[in-house]
Amino acid sequence: MQQLDNLDWISISLYFLLLIGIAVWVIRKKEDNTEDYFLAGRNIGWFVVGASIFASNIGSEHVVGLAGTGASNKLPLLIYEIHAWVVLMLGWVFLPFYARSGVFTMPEFLEKRFDARSRWVLSIFSIVAYVLTKISVTIYAGGVVVSALLGIDFWTGAIATVVLTGIYTVLGGMRAVVYTETLQAILLVVGAAVLTFIGLDKVGGWGSMVDTLGPEYFNMWRPATDPDFPWPSLFITSTIVGIWYWCTDQYIVQRTLTARNIKEGRRGTIFGALLKLLPVFLFLIPGVIALTLKMRGELHWDNADEAFPVLMSNLLPSGLRGLVAAGLLAALMSSLASVFNSCSTLFTVDVYKKLRPNAPEKKLVRTGQIATVFVVIIGIIWIPIMANISGVLYEYLQSVQSYIAPPITAVFLLGIFYKRINATGAFYTLVMGIVVAFLRITLELVKHNLDADGVLFYLGDMNFLTFGAWFFLFCLIFMVVVSLLTKAPDKEQIVNLTFGTITEEEKKRNKSSYNWVDVTVSIIIILIVIGIMIFFNGK
Repeated sequence: MQQLDNLDWISISLYFLLLIGIAVWVIRKKEDNTEDYFLAGRNIGWFVVGASIFASNIGSEHVVGLAGTGASNKLPLLIYEIHAWVVLMLGWVFLPFYARSGVFTMPEFLEKRFDARSRWVLSIFSIVAYVLTKISVTIYAGGVVVSALLGIDFWTGAIATVVLTGIYTVLGGMRAVVYTETLQAILLVVGAAVLTFIGLDKVGGWGSMVDTLGPEYFNMWRPATDPDFPWPSLFITSTIVGIWYWCTDQYIVQRTLTARNIKEGRRGTIFGALLKLLPVFLFLIPGVIALTLKMRGELHWDNADEAFPVLMSNLLPSGLRGLVAAGLLAALMSSLASVFNSCSTLFTVDVYKKLRPNAPEKKLVRTGQIATVFVVIIGIIWIPIMANISGVLYEYLQSVQSYIAPPITAVFLLGIFYKRINATGAFYTLVMGIVVAFLRITLELVKHNLDADGVLFYLGDMNFLTFGAWFFLFCLIFMVVVSLLTKAPDKEQIVNLTFGTITEEEKKRNKSSYNWVDVTVSIIIILIVIGIMIFFNGK
């Protein structure tokens, strides 16, 4: 592992100066009202929306974890990275409903579609889930990256990045987050693209890499009997997780709600979907390159999660190495800033404002800032716990999300597509789903102490992808049955909130919000996704 030199430090310093400049400019422009602080005044264009969606998704845990996936024979997890078609669903299917309802948060949308009970459950559950997945994993990966790149210890690196990110998120709100993320997205794409290009040249091209690892290594479709990644379960569960993450999660959807109208928001998701095709080539392939070089004895690392930083420090020339290091730091900071802001939005709008409905705007903004500070502190407390995580980081993240996603995806999908679903069905599905998710995580942790022939061991030991698929089906059936056994929702309440209740006026307005270019680019993205699925078949 080569340490950074003076030229590298100059690159990193220039990046931070630019970042501080943008943050200061945004902080001076902002206003003290909730729409400006949490949704950047709902006045953002499609380019910034799309770049922000991409930067929020690609955190350092993503870069580190995805390269680790490529370096550890877990290529089937690639399917989570070709979810560009699911990002399109956000723009074409879900966003019109969110925009029409004028909401700030996803729990707020559930209250409009169902009732306040669903809003409370999703608010609290989302905040807890962010700590369990996004904040903790991002900080852990950030500590690994920073300590590996900058040659400082894990704790110093992790805390420094958390505190720095926390400062501009608290002061600048959502506007600071989306503009700094645009810079970070550009930097990360350029840096990782250069690393992939140099890496492929170093291993002698794609064909040489396939010769070293064997064609079967590049097969993302394992048999249905595969114990780790059976393809039917992989496809179904990854889609469920994808819809939850891209179409219903505050963390991502909040970016589209900052757009000045539906047209800009949808174009932002189309641009975000286009960018979402890049990680396969920018992060997963470097992991495969790192493994190839390791097998040839030209590179050494102990843990697959170290593949990307080690490859970067050894292959890139001075100065460029610093630029990519800055890109990785940017990825870490953009993800942290996004989750900090989303947590403070959820707490302020869905918890505090419900308890204090008459609170003035300035008080709500101040509450959001205090909530962000608390989330930063909780993140730091979580660092030692996450430092003990074993296994490939990306797989850990996907397994936990496979238990969290099914009930939430079921409630949003049926809530929009089936007007007969009522508040009782949604509420009990969310509660049941949360109980089952935590039960599964607990059983997975203690399964070695259970009877190997018992039902509890079977539930705890079942493949996480298979469990996610069956769990989703159970949630759908449960919600339909409960809804049909109870009173149908009032027609007035669900006008324009389901496909079956959209008014003619709204249909015309939605139709005027896109043109043939939007449709054509969306179709091209779907064709590219299908092409990638066919290409990685191990032949």
